[in-house]
Amino acid sequence: MNDNENRRRQTFARVHEFFASHTNDFALNSLGRTLSTNLTTIITELDGHASAEASGIGSERQGTSTRAQARRALREDLEAISRTARAMAGEVSGIDDKFRMPAAGNDQRLLTAARAFATDAAPLSAQFIAHELPADFLADLNADIVALETAIDNQSSGTGDHVAASAAIDDAIDRGVDTVRKLDAIVKNKYTNNSAVLAEWISASHTERAPRRRASGSSQAPPPPNG
Repeated sequence: MNDNENRRRQTFARVHEFFASHTNDFALNSLGRTLSTNLTTIITELDGHASAEASGIGSERQGTSTRAQARRALREDLEAISRTARAMAGEVSGIDDKFRMPAAGNDQRLLTAARAFATDAAPLSAQFIAHELPADFLADLNADIVALETAIDNQSSGTGDHVAASAAIDDAIDRGVDTVRKLDAIVKNKYTNNSAVLAEWISASHTERAPRRRASGSSQAPPPPNG
């Protein structure tokens, strides 16, 4: 959750504590008690969604890092095959055209090229190996294709979890704000002649504003002394 959402969560917790202290003032089936119970449920939901959001962000970041590593490894595979194919051009007509490197910056294009390399290199594996590519270069290539595909899927899954949790947090915050608004009227009606409890309520239900940032360079030097 961001700072604004955390401040709302703190307000909900203070309101919950207020009603826990004054629960006996409200009838068992009263609207005040019902709304207080609803708010407790919303707080629990928020905590769960916040955990899911943090987990999604972590998975997204991990997927981004893993994806970069997998991309780099796959490009190295293709560069080795492409370099070797150019050396074999005098032996196999047109081979260098089959193993051209794809442009950087598009993982799907990289994967498409890698799959084509794997298919086209298979019948020529003996010649590639004769040029000192590892005997298992095709197995390595296919493993690195799978690694990049998996990293992309994991990153997308983390992003999806993060986005879904953020949307759920927004919904829970909206419901919590609406609940506190309704409770505000009930409490002020209930304790209209009890200034101490009203002051307690106002403090509990107040949401802190975000601190203002000082503009850089806005501070001015004090004026020189007269003299």
